[in-house]
This record gives sequence, structure tokens and C-alpha cells, in this order.
Amino acid sequence: MANVRTLFWDVGGVLLSNAWDHEQRTRALEHFHLEESEFQERHEMVVSRFETGRLTLAGYLERTVFFRPRSFTRGDFTAYLFALSQPKPESLALAQELAERGRWQMATINNESRELNLYRIQQFGLRDLFRVFFSSCFVKLRKPDEAIYELALAMTQREPQECVFIDDREVNLESARRLGMHALHFRSASQLRQELHKLGVR
Repeated sequence: MANVRTLFWDVGGVLLSNAWDHEQRTRALEHFHLEESEFQERHEMVVSRFETGRLTLAGYLERTVFFRPRSFTRGDFTAYLFALSQPKPESLALAQELAERGRWQMATINNESRELNLYRIQQFGLRDLFRVFFSSCFVKLRKPDEAIYELALAMTQREPQECVFIDDREVNLESARRLGMHALHFRSASQLRQELHKLGVR
């Protein structure tokens, strides 16, 4: 049985809905009647800077949406964007159970822009669950770059085999697995509970 000491969680797609992924962007474009290809081209040009904290939400929207006059305000669009974030109650309950046990160090490794990340941490009580947040907007690195996992290991002073990384995207698990971490592909809270149980996380 593995000697697991730290659990690293993805946020979007595991604990909450994604923050500003393809699904959320599509819903916003449809809601505000924006042209997809034009927006997507501009989004791709700045998303790396946005998610690594080098571009504010206001700056991102200026480049992708409000580069021309609109019939809606920045406040309207921002409120809609934030409202797209929704909890995954079963996953949050599982994380809460493990946090309350106090046996494992709890942390996140996720790709999110600063304003959305801070909003979601506050809105969904994530500070009560996690000791540290390795968010792309804070550490200037994004998954699946191996460097973000190496940083998380170094900062928590853990060996890879002592750690579990949980993500809903296989591509993000590959780097963690190469480093020697236990990598679990999230599909549901019940499936995750069973796989953690096999590693001795009960």
C-alpha cells in the first residue's frame, strides 16, 4: 500500500465546473451573440498570459471582447463569466472529509486566471480544504508543463511517490506520472473514492 502524504487536486472539472474553458466560453459567446472565430483567434493570442497572471481579467476582456463597442457592459460580461462557476457537491464533500481527517496535506495544482481563481477560492470555501494553491496565475506555470509539478513537490517537500495528483484530463496526468506521482484520472466522486481507497487514502 502506498505511503501517501499529500493530495494534489485539480479544481476545474474535479471540484468545480471549469472556470473559463471551451464550454464556458461557448456559452458566453452565445449569450452575448459574439462571433466565435474572431473571439477564439484573440483568445489564443493572450490566454497563456491571462492564465499565468501576466494579464488581468480587464486586460483580457479588452483584447478579446471590448476591442469594439458592445451593446452590453464589461460588468454584464464579468458577472456572467463568474456565474458560470458551479460546485461539484460530491467531490467537494469527499475533499472535505479528507481535509477533516487531517492525515494528508491538501493542495491544488490548477490552471486559472487570477481573478477567477480568487473568486472561486472564496465563493466555494476552498481555503477551508487546502493548505496551499499552486495556481498557474500565482506560479507563472501551466499544466501540463512538468515544471509546475516539480515546483509543487519542492515547495511541499514531498517525494513523488508520497503524492497523489487528481485531474479530469489525461494530458495533465502524464507529467505527474512521469515524475513518479500517483496519477488518478477523475471521472466521478465515487470512482475517485474507490481509487484513493486502493492507495490507503480512506
